[in-house]
Amino acid sequence: DGVPENDVEAVRWYRLAAEQGDAQAQYNLGIMYDIARGIPRNVVEAYVWYSVSAAQGYEFGRTSRDIVSDRMTPAQLAQGQEQATRCFESDFQDCD
Repeated sequence: DGVPENDVEAVRWYRLAAEQGDAQAQYNLGIMYDIARGIPRNVVEAYVWYSVSAAQGYEFGRTSRDIVSDRMTPAQLAQGQEQATRCFESDFQDCD
């Protein structure tokens, strides 16, 4: 409250928190990729961040992952699944 909205700055802070394992920040970062706020739209990246939040039990992450997967090609889905696995196994340090 009381400061101008800045989506680019929000993405930066969400990413920092997401890399520390914060499931809600991971979900929020997925949203930013999904709707192109502060960062170019990228359904694979959205899928990755929704997936890792879901893997930590964040229900909104699971729901959003399932929704975005319906808009992905089989190749994008395979890439997202591989990337999400790598991200989760690296403790959120190898997510790109």
